[in-house]
Amino acid sequence: MANKQLQISPQTFARIGGLAYFIIIVAGILGEIFIRSKLIESGDAAGTARNISNHPGLWRTGIFGDLVMHVFDLVLAVVYYKLFKRVNKSLALLSLLFGMIQTAVLVTNKMNLVLPLFLLEDTAYLKSFSVAQLQELSYLAVRAHEYGFGIGLIFFGFSCLIDGYLIYQSRFLPRFLGVLIAGAGLSYLTNSFLLIFSPRLEASLFPVLLGPLAFIAEFSMCLWLIIRGVDLPAWESCGEPV
Repeated sequence: MANKQLQISPQTFARIGGLAYFIIIVAGILGEIFIRSKLIESGDAAGTARNISNHPGLWRTGIFGDLVMHVFDLVLAVVYYKLFKRVNKSLALLSLLFGMIQTAVLVTNKMNLVLPLFLLEDTAYLKSFSVAQLQELSYLAVRAHEYGFGIGLIFFGFSCLIDGYLIYQSRFLPRFLGVLIAGAGLSYLTNSFLLIFSPRLEASLFPVLLGPLAFIAEFSMCLWLIIRGVDLPAWESCGEPV
């Protein structure tokens, strides 16, 4: 008897991808804007350490939200591959690989957020350090997370550039979404390289320009996938089934 594979409609994949994207956006905003930005005091190791010590549950919630976000990063990456391999299978696979590397880097980077919880514990094996030293080491871990996040977004930026091209070349999604997603990729790449080479410029540009541009692009893509999905006849006529 011939093996029968479960066939999932591209519209179903699109809706799954849109929902995954929505979870990614909400979890990302929760962690960065509503949790860490409230607890991290820029340049103040003692104040940041005190906030984390006073609100360990909130800090852990931010870490958990990030991990949820990265799980759905993989879901979205697979959805994109399933949808866009008809346009160009090699580029769709390359985007998937960039996305997987991004997720691996960002998940590993979460240990920098876990480390302050260990350093700020009242345990005997930390008594050889002064309170100030523990606070400074905790803040150093938080700063390392910021750079680790920027490094991970380099791979995401390249993934967005590829996805933008695939969207633009496809006939089942509007071209303006491809332009927006490619623009998001350029925003992330610019932000990451500025973080390495010119941190002050990055700190001034990302909140007012690069971040909003990326948010508009990704949220537009998210809503389109959820509400409109793909043009099914155009998807079916786009290349050969693979």
